[in-house]
Amino acid sequence: MGSRTALVEDLMERFPHVPREAVFKEDLLRGGVAFDASALSDNESGEVKPKSYFIFSFDHGTLPELGEAALRRPPEEIILTGGPYDLRRTVVSVRVNPASPYRVAANDDGVLGLYLDGKRIADVGVPPMPEYYRHTLSNGKSVMEVAPTIQWGYLIYLTVFRVCQYFGAKEECQYCDINHNWRQHKAAGRPYTGVKDVEEVLEALEIIDRYDTAKASTAYTLTGGAITKTVSGRDEADFYGHYAKAIEERFPGRWIGKVVAQALPRDDVQRFKDYGVQIYHPNYEVWDEYLFKMYCPGKERYVGRDEWHRRILDSADVFGARNVIPNFVAGVEMAEPFGFKTVDEAIASTTEGLRFFMSHGITPRFTTWCPEPTTPLGKANPQGAPLEYHIRLLEAYRQTMEDFGLSSPPGYGPPGPGRAVFSVSSFMDSLPAREPVEA
Repeated sequence: MGSRTALVEDLMERFPHVPREAVFKEDLLRGGVAFDASALSDNESGEVKPKSYFIFSFDHGTLPELGEAALRRPPEEIILTGGPYDLRRTVVSVRVNPASPYRVAANDDGVLGLYLDGKRIADVGVPPMPEYYRHTLSNGKSVMEVAPTIQWGYLIYLTVFRVCQYFGAKEECQYCDINHNWRQHKAAGRPYTGVKDVEEVLEALEIIDRYDTAKASTAYTLTGGAITKTVSGRDEADFYGHYAKAIEERFPGRWIGKVVAQALPRDDVQRFKDYGVQIYHPNYEVWDEYLFKMYCPGKERYVGRDEWHRRILDSADVFGARNVIPNFVAGVEMAEPFGFKTVDEAIASTTEGLRFFMSHGITPRFTTWCPEPTTPLGKANPQGAPLEYHIRLLEAYRQTMEDFGLSSPPGYGPPGPGRAVFSVSSFMDSLPAREPVEA
């Protein structure tokens, strides 16, 4: 095809049941977007909520390679509306790529737009600086550093452990840049707390609760790197769980509490529940047995794929199947050197995994793979997976949910095009626009 526009329009025509908004969103998430200087934020001193780098870089270059976007951060997310495709309101997580065919820039009147192949295709909205970001903790740390919010303010993202104990080429997941992201922010002199103190987290949440008068923040996620030994003398369940316990004691019922952790034994999962966690995300990353071993060597070594899946099913007995929502990284199925060579093969494999979990009442979700350049898979696959894979996955995902009579999972806000706020994939944009039943 002669242009990116032609490719996108061809896919919209071939897959009319996938919302056109999701086609653009997936392309922006998989390939990134460039920003003119006119579209960058003034960091924490401005009127636009800046990108917080809440766990991974989600960029197609290192900070030194991003130019002015490394000094004046782009917005955390953007909203697309209107344009020649009459796009409904679509929230997209920002992944910076200076070489992208998509560019956000202001026109002569100062109005931001999204341009593809030089043509304006949508109006762009940016998140306003929330009042709670304008206040600091008593020790001077920013709320954005301790408790950033994403998904247009819906989710408080608490990365309380900023590195992973799966370390080095023989243990790190091959698509994950959590450890590099930690190193690059420290090298740049940015504040980037490795282990967040529970009292700092509580103080940041108090500020959010005080100034979020509209109660836009509805859920929090506790997450960070895998713990194979201990952190601050605590194993993984106790480390992440003690934050949940403190939050629920201080703010009972204020937010939906979620935790992203490894697939842990049932007794450990019960501890999460006892601490007040409502939703458990034991991410299985990639379905195929061989690819799991190749791309998640630490998880294979310490737990193993089959045991990981058994633990996910066991956790449904603790939380209820609806409240167990494992993530997979959509696109790594096609990553060289070991991935599937055709979209048909990749979709068949991933759908097999979806059917396995959904047949047990468990609804996975996914994050669209961003090939970060410091990771082995990012280096080998700078273009990521084909856009067609991502579009067909949305089709397969919705069909599989319908086959098993499932609805959108709790803790993700409203589903449906024009309504969804989940920003790192389009799975919520592609589901029917029904009101979700939150946990």
